[in-house]
Amino acid sequence: MRSIIYVLTALAVFGLALWAYQENYKTQQVLKDTQRLQREIGAAQIRLSVLRAEWAYLNRPDRLRELADLNFDRLGLLPLRPDQFGRVDEVVYPPAPLPPITNAVDVSTLNGEQFP
Repeated sequence: MRSIIYVLTALAVFGLALWAYQENYKTQQVLKDTQRLQREIGAAQIRLSVLRAEWAYLNRPDRLRELADLNFDRLGLLPLRPDQFGRVDEVVYPPAPLPPITNAVDVSTLNGEQFP
């Protein structure tokens, strides 16, 4: 009887060791994936900061003014004036759509009479 208990205990220990071994490798793979994703996020943040710097450089007011002056004949851009802006209450919004008819009544045959 004791030998059966020893064998079962040994098998349980081997089974648990195998499970722990597999979980260890799964954990290591998840950690590697996490590190890879962190590196990709860092690289994307660096690219984003470079793009933001380029955007700020290209949108300098003096550069845009110079481009507008160079292309004035073709584009016809003029500075904005305060009288070109409107107020919110001047905006014409489209009318609200009518609600759908849900309980339609056929009036051509009301009370059994036929209407032309």
